[in-house]
Amino acid sequence: GCPFRCEFCLSALDKSSWPFETDRFLAAIDGLYQRGARRFKFVDRTFNLKVATTLQILEFFYQRVDAALHLHFELVPDHLPAPLKQAIMRFPAGVLQFELGVQSLNSAVQERIDRRQDNPKTLENLLWLQQHRVHIHADLIFGLPGEGLDSIADGFNQLVALGLPEIQLGILKRLRGTTLARHSDEFQMRYHPLPPYNLLANCDLDFVTMQRLGRMARYWDLISNSGRFGHTLALICDPSPFQRFMGLSDWLFSTTGQTHKIELRRLFALINEWLIEQG
Repeated sequence: GCPFRCEFCLSALDKSSWPFETDRFLAAIDGLYQRGARRFKFVDRTFNLKVATTLQILEFFYQRVDAALHLHFELVPDHLPAPLKQAIMRFPAGVLQFELGVQSLNSAVQERIDRRQDNPKTLENLLWLQQHRVHIHADLIFGLPGEGLDSIADGFNQLVALGLPEIQLGILKRLRGTTLARHSDEFQMRYHPLPPYNLLANCDLDFVTMQRLGRMARYWDLISNSGRFGHTLALICDPSPFQRFMGLSDWLFSTTGQTHKIELRRLFALINEWLIEQG
């Protein structure tokens, strides 16, 4: 469960977080470890909410670190107290992967969807984790009510500036049962009638713009999140990451008409061609 009430999320419908008995839980995990399991993905959305429990679980795994161990946790991005930092620093590179839901860095938008987040602390923590060998997967959502293109660009640029290995760009979805629907009339939110009910347009982002953002998210996966363009990405994004990558995205689609099934060697050639055109 999750104690927060972000209006786009089904977890907000839970009445509370339900903890398991930690010793019993770790005994079960140890059983998996003894049988050879080395990759553990925790689906708890707020792993660092109760730091005492977080530290107990991390200590359990620290005592069992080996070359194959890989741990994935979802963390609240603005909650990284000193004891947790000290525990994280003990792990060798490649063991810890943290997924951090940033979603938006616009405080007015956050308040509108009932999301509490300290943005300066979030950016500070992301940078600290990046500097301490943690693989970071940060999430941004395009299409939140009241967030226009300039605000989206600002949030994206701030995350790119941190040099994070993965920034997941998602299109807002109106999941059935969530309170997000209360904004539909005021912000002219128009969603696809079929699952996954993704946003098609609103008063700040018209249909064409939403299609462009969707394509940009797909190309960002292919180019940045894939890790295949570690040197080239800086050339693509400098000096203004959002505007530059959106420009590349528009060019790729106008040139290929595709967002999928682009052969890797062809993608290399296309990006090279675009960079030459850009000078």
